Amino acid sequence: MDKKYRRAVDAAAMFSETDASGRITYVNDQFCNLFGYRREELLGANHRLLNSGHHPGEFFSAMWHTISLGQVWKGDICNRAKDGTLRWVDTTLVPVIDDATGQVERYLAIRFDVSDKRQQLHSLQWRVGHDVLTGLPNRTYLSDLLDQALAFSQSENFPLAVCMLDLDGFKAVNDGHGHASGDQLLVEVARRLRSIVRGEDVVARLAGDEFVLVLRHVPGMDELHGALNRVLVAVSTPYSIGGKSIKVFASIGVTLFPWDNENAETLLRHADQAMYMAKQSGRNRFHLFDVSRDKEVRATYQSVERVRQALAAHELRLHFQPKVNMRSGAVVGLEALLRWKHPQRGLVPPREFLPLAEETDLIVEIGEWVMEQVMTQLQLWQQAGQGWPVSINISARHFQRADFVERLRQMLGRHPDVAPRMLDLQIVESVAVENLQHVSACMQACQALGVGFSLGGFGTGYCSLNDLKHLRTQTIKIDKSFIRDILVNRDDLALTKAVIGLAQAFDRQVVAEGLDSLEHGQLLLRLGCEIAQGYFIARPMPPEQIPGWVTRFVPPPQWRHPDIQGEPVSASDSALRPV
Repeated sequence: MDKKYRRAVDAAAMFSETDASGRITYVNDQFCNLFGYRREELLGANHRLLNSGHHPGEFFSAMWHTISLGQVWKGDICNRAKDGTLRWVDTTLVPVIDDATGQVERYLAIRFDVSDKRQQLHSLQWRVGHDVLTGLPNRTYLSDLLDQALAFSQSENFPLAVCMLDLDGFKAVNDGHGHASGDQLLVEVARRLRSIVRGEDVVARLAGDEFVLVLRHVPGMDELHGALNRVLVAVSTPYSIGGKSIKVFASIGVTLFPWDNENAETLLRHADQAMYMAKQSGRNRFHLFDVSRDKEVRATYQSVERVRQALAAHELRLHFQPKVNMRSGAVVGLEALLRWKHPQRGLVPPREFLPLAEETDLIVEIGEWVMEQVMTQLQLWQQAGQGWPVSINISARHFQRADFVERLRQMLGRHPDVAPRMLDLQIVESVAVENLQHVSACMQACQALGVGFSLGGFGTGYCSLNDLKHLRTQTIKIDKSFIRDILVNRDDLALTKAVIGLAQAFDRQVVAEGLDSLEHGQLLLRLGCEIAQGYFIARPMPPEQIPGWVTRFVPPPQWRHPDIQGEPVSASDSALRPV
């Protein structure tokens, strides 16, 4: 080779020559530097010295076939350096033909180091198919893995389980400890899941706190139940994150192939629906997909998801219903009531969408949204020189969360201008007596923050006098189902009188719900109940209408008339006559 040309090549690339048998006859400095050999170690050695074992035999057979025919070969080769590291080189092999014999007499090789580029490409390819945080396969790669698993299950006649796992309590970790702690928790959950499944099984992360397990060979239902219980135990074991002990649980939905004989996408959807049913049943459990109930479950699931979308799209609204002292006309408070401003159906009442949400943790998200909105509205009214205490209905699932008090404390901290006494948390009697010890302790902790409590729906549950003694609510609300018929039903009248007397005996304020007529108000005043709310007084209204309504409200003169003041009358003493 011309010396000037060789120097140019040496400066630009790695250059080497071998004889026809593959023995190295020349290498330049760049070649030696990359692979870590001295020139003396390479000259006379066979080119197989650099073989990494990465390529199959067919790869080199095809390469040698090409150059032995006198043709140039181009491609990437993985070579092994002296220290054992692998180096990828972009290689061009040029056979040199002897003019006299027409045979290949030697081979020239020009190489460029592309290891970094290959690593970047590999990293990009890996990122396409993996979750960067946990290192688990992502949704894209999971689709391929699940297709492969289904094909194997069909060919080998092995049952396969697709499991959708969602963490219960993860949002509280993010909100209470920060997203960095949430990320650490996800990494640890991923590690635990990988450690308890078999090597042939798949663990993937879809998004947020959703994971998928593909159990490729399920011998029987006992084995499946055992595996799922091990997963539940592993996930629910406390985590040490940032020096704090954190506990979360899992809800798992499971569907079995080939009994659920569908494609990968549908199996994932079915597992997701089953997971929704597990959440409905309570945390830390699994639920098997029931093909026969698919349509019903899907409709319920879609309805809940539509409410979730409504919350995210700011379609939910708060209306407020005044509570008034019927005798004086003073507005003593408001009750916050939820409405859904549906883009097609208009204003949807809560009875049409809240019952479904109450069966899932969505009701917790809605409850916290309501509390934040109420505090914001109280702040706005306060800035305008107005303000009334507001009652907020708290669901059983929300109030029974272990972090309820701490979350309330954080909300109050975000609204320092709102006096805690302006908040009245309302729980229904049936919820209160279900878990009296927890409810009582939680109530006292909230009251220590300055927040008030009302016991709603009183008379519909089984609250004993002893229960009422332990439930230190400031207010008892008589359920509207009793108020509605007190003019015509002696039993409802007797119960209403009893509740009013009970409230007075325990020094609690009593509020009548569902007051629908002038006569209802007159009778309640006779019985000793002065505070009420209902359609006769005012329907729930948007917050901007409240100040004007308060200014205009005047109670009926019959509610102030002296002849209705005095001791409550008995049912036998004409209490049922129209007044």
